[in-house]
Amino acid sequence: MYGETPSAPARHAAGVFRAAQARDVLELGTGHGRDALHFAREGFIVQATDFSPAGLQQLEDTARDQGIEQRVTTVVHDVRDPLPLPDASVDAVFAHMLLCMALSTKEIHAAVAEVQRVLRPGGVFVYTVRHTGDAHYGAGIPHGDDIYEHGGFAVHFFGRDLVDALADSWNLTEVHAFEEGDLPRRLWRISQALPR
Repeated sequence: MYGETPSAPARHAAGVFRAAQARDVLELGTGHGRDALHFAREGFIVQATDFSPAGLQQLEDTARDQGIEQRVTTVVHDVRDPLPLPDASVDAVFAHMLLCMALSTKEIHAAVAEVQRVLRPGGVFVYTVRHTGDAHYGAGIPHGDDIYEHGGFAVHFFGRDLVDALADSWNLTEVHAFEEGDLPRRLWRISQALPR
């Protein structure tokens, strides 16, 4: 759907992760793996999770074709469930447009708490979400909790208050507004780090 080249947020995140001296990267909602593959090519050890076994199989096949399979592991995972990782086991986490899926605010908080649990002290979390300035916010079928369905696809739109709440007890280092796609979709790229 999105092509094979890495997303702009993933290219940015790789630089953030390098600056934080990260080695182990967890990607949530990897899809067919364009961003996970980018992280692996950049030298990170990547654990990629997604709800779709088919997408993860495509990622594994591509990693093998590119000779970087030793840098990539995959796990089928639903973001609404606890992460199948030990406490303080990764240096960085990346999630592009995953947290703005049709998740309740409670489920989003739980997912970010899991990210916090698996990150080592000083670990970095970079994620993107569609926000309430997006053209589809308030349009289509309302599901409550800032979730609107448009064209059969439900999105949880983030207000700044939710971003700030998710950064409670973190160091919030960036909230960057950008646009993507034809609509265009309006998103935030958020970077936050755990205290050391």
